[in-house]
Amino acid sequence: MRELDKQIIDIRKDKKALEEFIISQEGFIIKNASKTTKHFVSKSDDEWSIALSAYLEAIEKYDIEKGSFVSFAEMIIRSRLIDWFRTNGKFGPEVHVEAYEEKATNTHHEENLRLEIEAVGDTLKKYGFSFMDIEKQSPKADKTKMACKIIINYIIDNPILITELQSSFLLPVKIIEKNSGVPRKIIERHRKYIIAVVEILVGDYPYLSEYLRYIKGGKI
Repeated sequence: MRELDKQIIDIRKDKKALEEFIISQEGFIIKNASKTTKHFVSKSDDEWSIALSAYLEAIEKYDIEKGSFVSFAEMIIRSRLIDWFRTNGKFGPEVHVEAYEEKATNTHHEENLRLEIEAVGDTLKKYGFSFMDIEKQSPKADKTKMACKIIINYIIDNPILITELQSSFLLPVKIIEKNSGVPRKIIERHRKYIIAVVEILVGDYPYLSEYLRYIKGGKI
């Protein structure tokens, strides 16, 4: 028997255990509410209240003989949110639905981008600079952009350099200069930019990586 499914049956009889369980599942509820609405849902939003109520409903109505609780809870949350949107006129004629979904998608993208910037910012602090510092060292001339592109690709193509970078928090300038053919002056001048782009491209930052496609592509 699945442990979580059994736990759901048990906590129905224990109010304190139920309250503690709900707190531990807030991330799950927010994730599924955000997935349905196509924008990030916070605990101050109406959507959070609807999703929380739906999750409690799922716990109350769950039948262990009919499958996993997770799938059932996801279905209930999605269903109740859609019902709420329709009841409150959030969805009108089809054209308005499309407009809403486009806006929700844009909001979702912006929120994910913000979260990625915060996450990579925390990583860059270990190197002694912030995400905002990148702009100051970003290459402007095409020739310099190409030089930085060569450096970044060289590092990414050599996992041992990535390991060294992430363990020492120092850019291996001598090795890069020797093997990339890029002058030391350029490497040091754009150190923060190079480190930041490497961390983004080798990390889990799909939205930020989208803005750096030219690094792997043929054009600047």
